[in-house]
Amino acid sequence: MKKVRMGIVGLGVMGTAHAQSILNGSVKDAELTAVCDTYTPNLDRVVGPRKFDSVSALIRSGLIDAVVIATPHYGHTVVGIEALKAGLHVLVEKPVSVHKADAERLLAAHRNPRQVFAAMFNLRATVRYRRVRQFIQDGTLGSLVRVTWMATHWFRTNHYYASGGWRGTWKGEGGGVLLNQCPHQLDLLQWFCGMPTRLMAFCKMGAHHPIEVEDEVTAYLEYANGATGTFVATTGEWPGTDHLILAGDKAQVEVISDGRTILRRNRMPTSKLCRTSRETMPKPVPEVTEYPAEKEGNEHLVVLSNFTEAILKGTPLIATAREGLNSLELSNAMIYSSLTGKPVVFPLNGAAYARRLKQLIRGSGRGSLKSPGKRVRPARAK
Repeated sequence: MKKVRMGIVGLGVMGTAHAQSILNGSVKDAELTAVCDTYTPNLDRVVGPRKFDSVSALIRSGLIDAVVIATPHYGHTVVGIEALKAGLHVLVEKPVSVHKADAERLLAAHRNPRQVFAAMFNLRATVRYRRVRQFIQDGTLGSLVRVTWMATHWFRTNHYYASGGWRGTWKGEGGGVLLNQCPHQLDLLQWFCGMPTRLMAFCKMGAHHPIEVEDEVTAYLEYANGATGTFVATTGEWPGTDHLILAGDKAQVEVISDGRTILRRNRMPTSKLCRTSRETMPKPVPEVTEYPAEKEGNEHLVVLSNFTEAILKGTPLIATAREGLNSLELSNAMIYSSLTGKPVVFPLNGAAYARRLKQLIRGSGRGSLKSPGKRVRPARAK
């Protein structure tokens, strides 16, 4: 294979962007040979590749070696399983599925190790977050003490939620800010810190918008080594912030909304200072290094290129689909904790959460959306 023949399912915002990246030659050694959207007007968004209004027809066409799935969330599992069973390489947009049980079904369909199965976690490709991970891996931070992430920069309007009938509903989206916007931060959170042992979360459903699902979240996390964390997210705050702080025994790293990263190294580990200092309230001066904000490129393009290279050359993936299970489990656990009013101990009981979600789906769309205007036709693409 000299070039990967790529297909895209779902020509919404992200699917169309991925299509244009391939069509304009930005993805080396890939060619867009087919696209699919069951909402046929969306097919007019691209020119050149063969067009299908049936996912099965595209998968059986023989025109593609790999498929990028950019449908609304519930389609990720269904399309993914069909594509994997057909022997195609698969890149799925976030989240990998709506809930843990579905994700496990999807992952179980990946039986051939020669098939590349990737997830679109593009923030892993950014310089600042790769630097943070390196600080953790090389021991610069020392043992994790605390993590705090304020992800309140995801502001969305009522018009955004009204722009597709699937948005803001349990039946169409399966969640809100945790399922749509924050898979990126949740993926990085587990990439940096690993999975917690327990969490307690408080989600507000439709706090800022006429929607069914969560648009404001505050969560408290506990880790096996005794470290704790907080995670806050919303689509109803402006200007909001994207502010990460990781505190370790040896150093603290802070990533600020403007992209700067500040590393503060302790001249002595905090635990040792606590044990040995004869002062009651010492104020040790850390060694401070500031990294300016880098001009980032198109991280989605980086992941697409990495996917292609993994198929052709065996290059390690930036993010495997299996890794996507962790961020999904975090989002499910936060919603489940809020719904039950109880902490969730990991691993999450995926079957129990799926049953609770089905209850929410049964009541979805029954007059609970207080839309300020007419909701646009149901979207078929993400």
